[in-house]
Parts: sequence; structure tokens; C-alpha cells
Amino acid sequence: MKENEVSHMKKIGFLSFGFWQPNNSLVTTAQQSYQESVELAVEAEKLGVDGAWFRVHHFADQIGTPYPLMAAIAAKTSRIEIGTGVVDMRYENPYMMAENVMSTDVLSQNRVQLGVGRGSPEQVEDGWKYWGYDYSEEEIKDVARERALKFLDLIKGRPFAKPNAQPMFPQAPGLRRLEPFSPTLPQHIWWGAGSQATAVWAAQHGMNLQSSTLVNYESNEPFHVQQAKQLRAFKAAWAEAGHDFAPRTLVTRSIMPIVNDLDRQYFAEGTQTQDEVGYLAYHQNPTIFGKMYVGEVDQLVKELGEDEAIKEADTILITVPSTLGVAYNVHILQVIMQDIAPALGWK
Repeated sequence: MKENEVSHMKKIGFLSFGFWQPNNSLVTTAQQSYQESVELAVEAEKLGVDGAWFRVHHFADQIGTPYPLMAAIAAKTSRIEIGTGVVDMRYENPYMMAENVMSTDVLSQNRVQLGVGRGSPEQVEDGWKYWGYDYSEEEIKDVARERALKFLDLIKGRPFAKPNAQPMFPQAPGLRRLEPFSPTLPQHIWWGAGSQATAVWAAQHGMNLQSSTLVNYESNEPFHVQQAKQLRAFKAAWAEAGHDFAPRTLVTRSIMPIVNDLDRQYFAEGTQTQDEVGYLAYHQNPTIFGKMYVGEVDQLVKELGEDEAIKEADTILITVPSTLGVAYNVHILQVIMQDIAPALGWK
């Protein structure tokens, strides 16, 4: 590919929040949500979907710690990437996290794609304090980045721990690293960025870029244009940093094809079909939320083909309405994989 040329080929994954709700939902319990998350990953792999990705939120009726779920998916699949978007570093101990993630990556045969970041507003105030971290919201912003960098250092396998003079098991002399070591994992870490400055920071530290359905409102341009600028800034900073592997960039989209009456019942009305500007709880500056893409296949192909950020990214995640059950989400993914993706040249 020539310099500055953008590839249309994409890795396509789904992103699930793993909600469960006692009422007004086909998924009513945590057990059902976790089980259906595994089932959806299995069915998605059959369709040729490249990734099964899950949001991580604490104190909520949805997926929490992701590692047991990722391991369960790994046991039932053979090819699909297993990702997060994002693990909230405000809650994480880098040492324990590194051991959990490396173990999961070994079990999955190196299919983990771990998205990390500061996280989003939670269900409780200063929830990380219940994890034993006594920081204010302002302090935790820097702490989250520091923990991410410590985690990155740990998974690179550098020995650091002084060995016991009388260990329980025989071992070679010298400092010890965390085990099990997974040598490819450092190339599979993503930072969830909401601004161009944060995207540049991620590039400088060798993390892939994960950009969601909202970014900081940094100009008066449409969401997809602002997001495309974020991705280009990341790529430029990566090239300048001179890392020894090629980066990946990811965007998330809500795509709801209307091909039957049930689709119309769920999504033909009342959906967010325009960008929206608003404020998150801890943001002083406004953010812009990307619209949902809702319509018949031909309309979606046209609109998605004009999305500049999708053109810039090599990976696109499709948010799925997990509370509508496995069968309906398989239907959405099937239409995207068989009708929309080929028409756009994504596959």
C-alpha cells in the first residue's frame, strides 16, 4: 500500500456490554448474560467475524472482570480475537492484572486484544476506593496512566523480583519475572482514547488505538471527521516514535440494518440518527457522540462509505444489543458480514 493510502480492508468484531435486566429484556440474569456472551462469540466465529469484544464496568448489571469470560470463549473457539473495551485502570493492580491477562492469553493461544484506559463514569462514586485505592477523581486520572505503563512494562517479561534464598521449587539463579510469560501480548494492548492528545500519548507508549462512539468535541466538524483526525494524529505520532511493530486502529459503530419487520419494530423509530454533543460527569469540556447507523442495506452502505474514521481504521467493532438475545444479534452480524461488509470492500 502506498504512503497515505487508506485500506478498505477491515477486521470486523462485535462489542457487547453484556447487560442483563430482570424486566424488559430477553437476558434476565448474570448467568444468562455470561453464557450468551460465549454463545454469541461461537456463532460470530462461524460467520467469519474477527473479534468478540466486551465492555467492562463495575457495580453494574453487566460484564465485570473480563478474564473468566475471555477464557471461556477461548475454550469454545479457535480463531476469533477476544477483546475488551476497556479495562478500567482506576481499579487495577498492574501486577495481578498482568498475571491474569498473560494467563488468559496463553489459554487463548495469543488471541487476547486488551483494551485499557481511564474508564467512563461508573455506577458509584469513587468506586476504586472499595478496591483499596484512596485517590480523588482528579488524582486517579494520572494514576490510571501510571498503572497502564507499569502493566506494559510487566508484560514485556523483564525480570525484576529478587529470588528467595530458599525457594519452594528449584529455579535458575537471577531475578524473576511474572509467569506465564506471553511474548506477543505487548503488541495486543490498546488504549481507549477520547482526544487527539490522548491518542498521541498512546502512540508514544506503543499501544494500539481504540476510539469509541464518543470523542472530545474539539471542532465544529461531524463526529466521524473529528475521529478521523484523532486516528491520523495517532499514526503520525507512531511513525515518529519508531516502534518495531505496525499499530492497529479501531473505531466502534452502532449499525442496525432494517431488513424485516422485527428490525423495524426495534429500530425504525426513536434511535439516535444524528451526532449529539453533551457532557460526561467528569469532563469539563463537551464530548460528541456518534450517531447510530439505521436503515436498509443500500442506505447503510452509502452512509458508512462516507465515514472518514472508518476509512482510517483497520478494525471496526459493531455494538450489539445484548439484551435482545443471541439469535437476534447473530441476525445483525450476518447481514453485516454477508451484505454490508462485501459491498464496502471490508472483506
